[in-house]
Amino acid sequence: MSQVSKTGTDIVQAPNKMQQRKERSRMFSTSDDNAMTKQVEATHAPDGREFDVEPIIKIIEEILGYVEDVLPHVDAAAPTDGEKTKQADTLAEKTAELDDPEGMLETLSSTIHKVSCELACKCSGGVDAHATTMVVLNTLSSYSWHAKVVLALAAFAVNFGEFWLIALLSATHPLAKSVALLKQLPDKIENSQSLRRQLEALSKLIKASIYVTKCIVQFKELPTQYISSHTLSLSTASVSIPIAAYWTIRSMVACASQIANLIGLRNGYTSSTAEEWELISLAYKVDNIHDHLKRQLLICFEQIEIQRQEEIYTLLVQLIDSAPHVDNMKIISILIVGNKMEDPLPLIEGSSKTRVNLEVLRRKHVLLLISDLDLSQDEILLLEHLYAESRSRHGNHYEVVWIPVVDRANWNEMHQQKFERFLSSMSWYSVIHPSMISPAVIKYIKDVWNFTKRMVLVALDPQGRVSSPNALNMLWIWANAAFPFTREKEEALWKAETWSLDLLIDSIDSPIINWITEGRVICMYGGVDIEWIRKFTGMAKEVATEAGIPFGMFYVGKSNAKERMQKMITNFEVEKFSPHFDNLTTMWFFWTRLESMLYSRLKYRKGDDNDDHIRKEVMSVLTFDGSDQSWAIFSRGPNEMVRARGDNALDTLSQFKNWQGDIETLGFVLAFRKYLTTLQSAHHCNHLILPGSSGGIPERVICSECGRHMEKYFMYRCCVE
Repeated sequence: MSQVSKTGTDIVQAPNKMQQRKERSRMFSTSDDNAMTKQVEATHAPDGREFDVEPIIKIIEEILGYVEDVLPHVDAAAPTDGEKTKQADTLAEKTAELDDPEGMLETLSSTIHKVSCELACKCSGGVDAHATTMVVLNTLSSYSWHAKVVLALAAFAVNFGEFWLIALLSATHPLAKSVALLKQLPDKIENSQSLRRQLEALSKLIKASIYVTKCIVQFKELPTQYISSHTLSLSTASVSIPIAAYWTIRSMVACASQIANLIGLRNGYTSSTAEEWELISLAYKVDNIHDHLKRQLLICFEQIEIQRQEEIYTLLVQLIDSAPHVDNMKIISILIVGNKMEDPLPLIEGSSKTRVNLEVLRRKHVLLLISDLDLSQDEILLLEHLYAESRSRHGNHYEVVWIPVVDRANWNEMHQQKFERFLSSMSWYSVIHPSMISPAVIKYIKDVWNFTKRMVLVALDPQGRVSSPNALNMLWIWANAAFPFTREKEEALWKAETWSLDLLIDSIDSPIINWITEGRVICMYGGVDIEWIRKFTGMAKEVATEAGIPFGMFYVGKSNAKERMQKMITNFEVEKFSPHFDNLTTMWFFWTRLESMLYSRLKYRKGDDNDDHIRKEVMSVLTFDGSDQSWAIFSRGPNEMVRARGDNALDTLSQFKNWQGDIETLGFVLAFRKYLTTLQSAHHCNHLILPGSSGGIPERVICSECGRHMEKYFMYRCCVE
């Protein structure tokens, strides 16, 4: 089978192909396994005793993993004293972490010792491997399957560890050297190239056996509340576990036999090709068993996760529907960490970037900021301002927690960097990572709170009640005056409002509020047609001068057109058409706030637009904007307002002589309105564009021109601006 040259160099000859096929057929025969399963199961008589196998597995891995440390040093220079000291220190650090909870090993030591003796004695005497394996199984008959393989592995680890301790210390320790001499262990085993193949094969089989052992243990530890023993994947695995235990223990028998063969051998020892082939063949067999068990285990995990997520979803529904509670902690805990607390510090505090416990949210008003990773920087900046303002005021204090909803299956480094970038810019709380948000919570967020893509802000009160499924509209319209973001507060705020420029502009930075106080006739206008703007502003200023009225004009731009608006702002700076929003963030907020008014009114008051004057007017302005038309609103005081499409507004101003006489009796705005009604054309094409991801889209919309119902279409738009 193998020969040794005079110099001691190995000349390894592989067994012929016929021998390989026979050996493979003998070891991997399904019919043999079926017959063997019955024989193995006959040894199984568990008495119900249980113990925690995890600490033992940890110790086993520390011992058996040492062969991996030896392999790189084979055929290398002997380690120096410094390297040996470093290795000893590393080993000391590892072993210091090992523990024996409640003296468990004291109880099991006699069993481990008994099996260890079986392996040491019988494997050194050339006894049949199957017979030895059956002896071990009978010795461990009163234990469960997972305990059998762990104890057998531990017994082999004892023999393995004793062998390596003596072999490796024999060069430096007199006692170890004396024992090695009596046992006739091979010299310089670390550096023996002749043993490399055998050590590699031994290492592969040991690792394969540990993998199968861990797999069997995982089946034992599956939570029975989520998966039944009758489940197909679990019952399939249960049938395979006895034979898996047999081959794992038989692998330990083979490994023990190889260790026994090293004892009594000195210089000139050459590993046998047949021995290597046996180890490699067994490793192949055990690897196949592991693959089969792992597939079934993954199926079990998937089924368990489905059940667990259904449980979380049901619990979340029950908790929210049964609010109020003593406090908000149960609901917040489910929303952020599911039904298990794996990390005691699941939040990051924004200002200090330190990890904190959920307790910081107990009995507080909490706004859940739910979004993907495509957050608008404008939204973040505005929310930062409002959040900081709320903390400086007494009585309307709330906390914000960012809950990012992402596609975990496609998460990559780019997403991680994006998440960290947003995290660094936020002063409120955030979850430590999007992956901790359970799929059941995400499903609830989408199903019940209507989150699709646009950010939502769910308000929870201190007792866990949902004050608002999206407080963002209230926050944009009234800022922190909307606290505590309840439906009752929203209704009260709307009752105090009327349709006016004051409502439209509110506290947005502009001169309009001062103009209202001064009693000016004010023209607010928008659009992107620069020629219309040039004609309209020039003519409006001329008419105001001729009418002798105090006059002010303000340009509010267009929604969702940042690049074009930046160019428009540049044009306005050059041509001095009128005052305007001097930055894109303010312009964005004007239009976002207008959309928020529409959604809020849709929720606040049901029915046609004709029943809701504010909703009708807001929708008209949004229709002008969505139709890419120029438009204008003329206003004076709280009650005089008129809106006009761009072409009609220009025509009305150009025909000023025809209605100039009505100004004295009606006033400028009402005279403008009276003449405007004579210019309404029968043909028009109005569009209202609303984000489909915002929820609350009206079923019917009244045309601002003719009062008829507008047709509804679907539009898909990618707006890079």
